Amino acid sequence: MSKMKTITISAVLLGIAIQFVPYGKNHTNPKVVQEPKWDSPQTRALFMRACADCHSNETKWKWYSNVAPISWLVQSDVEDGRERLNISNWRHQRHNHGDEASAQVRSGHMPPLIYTAVHSEARLSKKEKKEFIKGLINTFGEENDE
Repeated sequence: MSKMKTITISAVLLGIAIQFVPYGKNHTNPKVVQEPKWDSPQTRALFMRACADCHSNETKWKWYSNVAPISWLVQSDVEDGRERLNISNWRHQRHNHGDEASAQVRSGHMPPLIYTAVHSEARLSKKEKKEFIKGLINTFGEENDE
């Protein structure tokens, strides 16, 4: 058997085998306990469009979130996002870094490029981004650098 054929068969078998790793397959969303008091319905709508998949308990699990190794990345991102800021557990979660949200959007770190590449609805126009940042500040305040 040629070396290329052996590599191809090995890669296919590995791809099949990793589908049996259980991490990244639990797609149950915990219930929404409490949301913040939004400054406007527009801010909430922009948040739900651009941020909620990772920063709420209302994640929309796409088909690819069931395919390893992508499922591992998606699960990790959702867990990390919910730990940092989860609007579904507002005032019930020990740490909720809402005060960092406006700076993250302003700097372009959120929503991340890898997310907006496959979720076109999460891409914000310049006007939407400006409105969103203002709404995040009005809702969560701003991080103090002191």
